[in-house]
Amino acid sequence: MLRRTVHLLAIAVLLASGCASEQTADPIDADLRRTMRRLAPDGSMDYYQVPHHQDLANVPAGIGNPLTPEKVELGKMLFFETALGIDAVNETGMQTFSCATCHIPSAGFTPGNSQGIADGAEGFGLNGEDRNMRDDYTEDEIDAQGARPLSMVGVAYVQNSMWAGRFGARFNNEGTEHLWGVVDHATEVNHTGLDGLEAQNIEGTVTHRMRVDENLLDNMGYRELFDAAFYDWPENARYGREAMSFALSAYIRTIMPYEAPYQEWLRGDDLAMTEQMKRGALLFFSDAGCYRCHNGPALNGNTFHAVGVNDLCDVGGLATGEDDERNLGRGGFTQRVEDMFAFKVPQLYNLKHAGFYFHGSSRQSLRDVVEYFNDGIPENPRVHPDNISPFFHPLNLSDQEMEDLTEFIANGLYDPNFDRYVPESVLSGNCFPNNDLISQEDLGCN
Repeated sequence: MLRRTVHLLAIAVLLASGCASEQTADPIDADLRRTMRRLAPDGSMDYYQVPHHQDLANVPAGIGNPLTPEKVELGKMLFFETALGIDAVNETGMQTFSCATCHIPSAGFTPGNSQGIADGAEGFGLNGEDRNMRDDYTEDEIDAQGARPLSMVGVAYVQNSMWAGRFGARFNNEGTEHLWGVVDHATEVNHTGLDGLEAQNIEGTVTHRMRVDENLLDNMGYRELFDAAFYDWPENARYGREAMSFALSAYIRTIMPYEAPYQEWLRGDDLAMTEQMKRGALLFFSDAGCYRCHNGPALNGNTFHAVGVNDLCDVGGLATGEDDERNLGRGGFTQRVEDMFAFKVPQLYNLKHAGFYFHGSSRQSLRDVVEYFNDGIPENPRVHPDNISPFFHPLNLSDQEMEDLTEFIANGLYDPNFDRYVPESVLSGNCFPNNDLISQEDLGCN
């Protein structure tokens, strides 16, 4: 009798704890998962997860560029190495800039300023915000582009790179072969058959005045790293521009926001996101309609949309103007009327410290971005109404809903540990990401 009583009590405790568990479980988690599974092409939550940066077997690689630890390590060093900047216009710019000059980890791998300027600028500030044109350069000499540099986070999921998607031989660029090297000389590299990131970086190292030389290889010690990364390449190709691009691309492909609360929630930790983040996420994947353009693990999109924002020339960008071809977006490359003013959908992780948003840096906070989409009214009079994306229209979100959505993007998608993507030092011993005298002072290198 005693044994039976104890048994019944145990069952009662289990049932009570089960009921308590159901009562304390947050219903928004189930609602959010149900919504996301419905939207996922494979019906699985796995669709939204990014791999760990060291899980190279599951990081999307570029065609012909398999990922290896040696290649990633070399690319990591080269990305921050200011000694590559040896083709500067003026002697004063020599070895003062790197890839990370315009892609600062703490700014979400963006410039931290309205415009990225590599050669021809100086200064850093706290987060890249104090980089300005040097007095001994003219505006037509600086290395500044007519659109704000895109983030490097999650670009392994980008099929065709840059705002116009002009680089890469596959995906969206199939059928544009007649334009490669014609409309834009730089896109001749697409004839190599490479994917967007690898193709872009081959041409990009030329555009951004970077090169490997014997001094970097032998006196600074990079030859050993190239040999380890490209041991199976012929020696006459092992240290060239293609090898440099492949190493840089391998490293960049591993920049994954694995530790963002949203990613931890996807892996099963229901407490990783706050209630407000979850409300914002549910809006993202439902009423706000963000998911229609921002999808996949990086919440980017391999599609192009015109939302009528102002261009960089409208906010005072250097070396650009109203006639800059980059203002035309995808249409500047394809020359198709329907592509005019449409820009590639960017990723959304680690943007809360970026400081500027959209291709023209026309917004300076994520709340401003959310409000712009909620209003659904184009601001750029040069963008023809017929080109505006059908997804861009008033959303009618309340102030609280906009605040929830902003919280999800700003903090739910924020990985706080991007220092893991930064080397302790580079082999040259130079200051990085910039090595000019003012930056050295700002960064505490001297």
